[in-house]
Amino acid sequence: MYTFIVNPHSRSGRGRKIWDQINAVLIERKIVYEVFFTKYQKHATRYVRELTGDGGFHKIIVLGGDGTVNEVVNGIIDYSKVILGYIPSGSSNDFARGYGLPTEPLAALENILAAEHIVLMDVGVLHYQKKTRSFVVSTGLGFDAAICHQAVVSRLKVVLNKFRLGKLTYVGIAMNRLFLDEPVTMSLSVDGGDPVVFPGTYFIAVMNHCYEGGGFKFCPDAKTDDGLLDVIVVSKLTKKKVLFLLPTAFNGHHVRFRGVDIYRGADIRIHSEKALPVHTDGEPVFLQRDISATVAEKQLRVIVAK
Repeated sequence: MYTFIVNPHSRSGRGRKIWDQINAVLIERKIVYEVFFTKYQKHATRYVRELTGDGGFHKIIVLGGDGTVNEVVNGIIDYSKVILGYIPSGSSNDFARGYGLPTEPLAALENILAAEHIVLMDVGVLHYQKKTRSFVVSTGLGFDAAICHQAVVSRLKVVLNKFRLGKLTYVGIAMNRLFLDEPVTMSLSVDGGDPVVFPGTYFIAVMNHCYEGGGFKFCPDAKTDDGLLDVIVVSKLTKKKVLFLLPTAFNGHHVRFRGVDIYRGADIRIHSEKALPVHTDGEPVFLQRDISATVAEKQLRVIVAK
């Protein structure tokens, strides 16, 4: 049996309409399923924790954005007993982009029902103030997280979603935040190595997938099953150069420029001279100065494209 976790408010309300399409097909084909609609933040986490607490095997299908996927994964008790499918209906959909999943709802459903390709995926774990939160796409400190924080409450996101241009929300907010926020000194330690200090840092992002923020290919070589996390540091650049670099990040060409440093490891530790916004898969975490990221012991099975 399939369990569908639906965020009806994703993409400014289109989530419910997409579910109506999916539901009609499921009924027509007499497919056995149950559905749960999220009503508030972290509702999916609570439900999935209860669902998977029985110790049984579950096929969980998420209909929503990256944030809904994040909530679901944070509720799973045992990754080894879950197969995850995804029907993207968010603004950025970087999780779907990373796996090349269909973005058209019925095509995504067909891909899930066929389930011809199931892969193992690493799950990242953010650590802060004796708390943890899992992530599947990325976590970050600084400029990229500030964009995610603002996107949550942005009217621009609502408007652009109506024209199916939701991913441009992040571009628009990025332009705004670039001139509002000042870079700070940060340090990075990888796998217990000595901290590397980066003056004038805009952000440090820890990536499980290669995409973040609606299609920015920040870590082009990131792999979701290698037991490692990729890290991008953007520092020591003028704001004009950052503005120039951002468009090149859509195809991963930004890594050729000075001021962009890439690392890879299983234990990532970041310190900032001042408290800054943090996110997990675009979901805000309150301001922090110190965070670390590791990889969960167990991998999660994910239905990917044919």
